[in-house]
This record gives sequence, C-alpha cells and structure tokens, in this order.
Amino acid sequence: MPSETIINCSRILKEQGLTIAFAESVTAGRLAAEFSLTKDSGSVLKGGLVCYDAEVKEDVLGIDPGFIEKFTPESEEVTKELALRLKKLIKSDIQVAVTGLNTAGGSETPQKPVGTVFIQILIRDSSIAVREVFKGSPEQIVLLAADLAAQTIIDDLTKTDR
Repeated sequence: MPSETIINCSRILKEQGLTIAFAESVTAGRLAAEFSLTKDSGSVLKGGLVCYDAEVKEDVLGIDPGFIEKFTPESEEVTKELALRLKKLIKSDIQVAVTGLNTAGGSETPQKPVGTVFIQILIRDSSIAVREVFKGSPEQIVLLAADLAAQTIIDDLTKTDR
C-alpha cells in the first residue's frame, strides 16, 4: 500500500490536472509502482523508465558516457540530465529522476555515503534538486526517497505564492 504522502501527492496531481513520469535508478521502478497503487493513478501516472545500470542511462536516455564517468551515475548532475531527457521521452507535466546509493559497491565516498539519494523534479518551467542521506535498509532508503520526492512535489504545487 502506498504511503499517505504518495496518496496525497497523487490526489493533488489529479486535482490540478497534472501528469507525472519517472526515470528511476536507485528506486528501480518503485516510485512508479507506488503511484500506480493510488486510486488516482489512471489520471496522473504516464509511465517510467528504470535506468539502474549506467548503460541504460547511456543507451536509452542518450547520456554521454564521459559525462557519467565524470560525475558518477549517482550524482546531482546525472540526475538532472535524466529528468531533462525523460521530458523528451515521456510527455508529462512533471518529470522525476532519482539516483543514489542504497547498497555498497557504487560510487560511495565519505562525502557521498550509502544512503545518499539525488532527486531532480521538473515541474512546468521550474527545476528542483534535492540531495538527502538516509539511514536504513535498502528498501527503507527507497521508500524514504519515494516519500521525499512526493513531498517535494506537494510542497511545490501547494505553495501559496503561486
């Protein structure tokens, strides 16, 4: 069952007539799956792409291998590029890209430990970058990242200064 945050986000998207798509690395499709379980999914969810391996980021989304090598597959820069390229691939009002480290063996460093997640959200003409370090099991990190993405969208769409 999706979290209350994801249910609320899906409801707000429906109320505002907005659609959403995902490019997921660390969450491996879990964000799209969670949104698919909400009662408003048919109105809001366009689809998603799991790009867990760097080759998918390169071959399907067309990100230059040198760019990925320079910044690492789990970085703010690559995550932003995923969101921008997703926008061309799946027509939606909101694009969400997520990369990060939920297990050891990736590009972790003392500055980017396991648990680090990068989220890039494109909403209309704005771009929101989020970096967070979570503690917990791989599944807990993925679910916390999903809720953070949904809450970030809620916060943006419900700002009173619009």
